[in-house]
Amino acid sequence: MIRQGKFYFTSESVSKGHPDKVCDQISDAVLDAILAKDKTARVACETYITRGLVVVGGEITTRTWVDVEQIARQVIKDIGYTDAKFGFNGDTCAVVNVIGKQSPDISQGVDVGGAGDQGLMVGYAVDETLEYMPLSLVLANNILKNLEKARKEKTLPYLGPDAKSQVTVEYVDGKPVRVDTIVLSTQHTPEILDKTGTKITEKSKREIETVAILPIVKKWIDKNTKIYINPTGKFVIGGPQSDTGLTGRKIIVDTYGGRCPHGGGAFSGKDPTKVDRSAAYMARYIAKNIVAAKLASECTVQIAYAIGRDEPVGFYVDTDGTGKIADEKLAEIARKIFPLTPRGIIEHFKLRNPIYLQTAAYGHFGRKGFPWEATDKVAALLKAVK
Repeated sequence: MIRQGKFYFTSESVSKGHPDKVCDQISDAVLDAILAKDKTARVACETYITRGLVVVGGEITTRTWVDVEQIARQVIKDIGYTDAKFGFNGDTCAVVNVIGKQSPDISQGVDVGGAGDQGLMVGYAVDETLEYMPLSLVLANNILKNLEKARKEKTLPYLGPDAKSQVTVEYVDGKPVRVDTIVLSTQHTPEILDKTGTKITEKSKREIETVAILPIVKKWIDKNTKIYINPTGKFVIGGPQSDTGLTGRKIIVDTYGGRCPHGGGAFSGKDPTKVDRSAAYMARYIAKNIVAAKLASECTVQIAYAIGRDEPVGFYVDTDGTGKIADEKLAEIARKIFPLTPRGIIEHFKLRNPIYLQTAAYGHFGRKGFPWEATDKVAALLKAVK
C-alpha cells in the first residue's frame, strides 16, 4: 500500500455462528457431501436461515444423493446451536429442501472445459504479515478463533456462537505501526448482565479481553488503543433468532478485508467449475507467489472469463508501484507459469475433492493447508525474470 503519511485501515470478521456464516457452512457441507460421492457433480447450493427455519436451494446436477436435511442439522449443531438459550437448535428447527437442476444451456459450455459463468475474480497478497494478508483481517479472524476456543472449551461458558470482530490498524507511510481500535460483539447468556440488565459486567469484559483479544494483539497495542466489547451493552438475542442469514453475504470477510477490489461472486456452495471460486483461488495463488518471490511487496491480480470459454478474456497484475519489474512483464510471465483455464485450475489444485467446509469460516485465504496458499512457484518466477 503505497501511501505517504498516517492513515487508518479497518477489517472485520464474523464467527462460525453468525447467520450468514452458518449458511456458508451448510452450503459447503452439501457440496462436500456430493463431491465425496460424485466428483463430476455441478453444485450451486444456496442457504437461507431465519428464526427456526433453514431453506436450502439452488441448482445441483449429480448422479448421487445426499441427505440435505441431516447435513444442515449437523452443521448447525457442530457450530453450537444445540440449546434454546441461544435461540436456535439444530435438532428442532425446520429444514426445507428446494434444490433444482442446473440449466443445460450452461452445462453445454462447461462440459467441454469452459467457464461456468462470466465474471471477474481478484486475488491479493501483501508482505505485512507471515500469512501475506492484511494485518487488520488476520487480527480480526484470530480474535474470533480465540473466542470460539474459549466457548467450546468452556473457559468462558457464557459465550454464544454468534460474534463479530473489527480491527482498525494505524499505518505510517504504508506500514502498520499499531492497532488503534478493536471492536468485539459476542453473544452471551443473561448471567453476565449487571444489575441494570442492560449491559454486561466489567468483570466479564475483562475476561473476554484477556482470553480472546490480548493474546492476539498485545504486540500491536499501546495505552491509546481503544477496545470496545459489546458496545451496545448486551448481546443476548443473537444468531438466526435475531438476524436472517444468506450464503455469500460475507464476501469481504471471506477474502481480504476490504484491501482490494472484489470480483462480486461469492464462493460457498459452488463446485470448482464456477470460476467465481476456482479462479479466485488461482488469483490469490499468483499474487502470493509474486510477493513471496519478493518481486513486489503488494500485488493484486484480476482474471476475467466469458461463460463457456476456457481461456481468460482478461488478466492483469497490479503491484501498486511496489514491483521490482513492470506490471506488464509480471503479467506476461504469470500467464506462462500458472494454469488459467478452468480445467487447468481444477486439476492443479485438485478441486474436485471435498475440501470446502473448512473454507467457509475465518476466510478462504491466509490459512495453512489449502493448495492455493502454496508458494511453490517462487523459483519459476525468479527464473523467468532473470
